[in-house]
Amino acid sequence: EELSEHGGEYRLRLGVLPLFGSQRLIPRLPELRKRYPKLHIDVVTSGHAENLLGDTVDAAIIIAAEVDPKLYSVRLDTNHIYAIAARTLAEESQIKAPSDLEGHTVLVHSEMPAIFDVWKAAIGQPRLRPASLDQMDSGPMILEAAAQGLGIAIMHGSDFSDAKDPRLTRLFDIEVDSPYSYWFVCRERALQQRAVRIFHDWLVAANV
Repeated sequence: EELSEHGGEYRLRLGVLPLFGSQRLIPRLPELRKRYPKLHIDVVTSGHAENLLGDTVDAAIIIAAEVDPKLYSVRLDTNHIYAIAARTLAEESQIKAPSDLEGHTVLVHSEMPAIFDVWKAAIGQPRLRPASLDQMDSGPMILEAAAQGLGIAIMHGSDFSDAKDPRLTRLFDIEVDSPYSYWFVCRERALQQRAVRIFHDWLVAANV
C-alpha cells in the first residue's frame, strides 16, 4: 500500500527463463502493475540466473532440482515429465510406445539435463537410446522445434498445457514425477529491498 501511494518509482532486476516468463509471469503482471503501479521490472532472460544475483539481477526464477543452500529460495511448483511431439509426426510415424523413440531425436532443456534419464528409469527402460539427444537453452524454442517435427521434447506437463499449441500432442499415457521445479531465489540481504520483498510476497501469494 505504501509503495502504491507514496514515494517514487521502485525497480526490480529479475532473471527469468523465457518459457516461465511468457507462459506464467507476463500474463499475471497486469494484476501486479495494477496493485503496485510504481513497481517496474527489468527482465533478464538468462540461464543459470542464480549466478548473476547481486550483480546483474536482484532476484531470479530458475528451474533446478535443488538450490544452493546459501541462497534464499521458495519452490514455486512440482511437475510431471511428458513426451511431446508434433501431432503430424506422432500420426505418421506410428509412435505407440517409448521404445519407438529409438529412431527419433529427443530434445531436452539444457537447464534440465537429467530429465530424459529420469524419465527412462521411471518407465523401466533405462537403456533406451534415441537417434540423437539435443539440448537447447530455450523452452519456447524446444516447443517450436517439436511442433516442426524436429524431435520429441521431454519437458514438463505444464509446458505442454500452458502452450495450448494445437500442433503438439502428448505421447503415451505416462506420468513421471520430475526432480526439477521452478524456484524463486535471491540473496538473503536482497529481501531487505522493497521491490524484491513486494515481488516475492506477490509471487508466492498469487501462486504464479
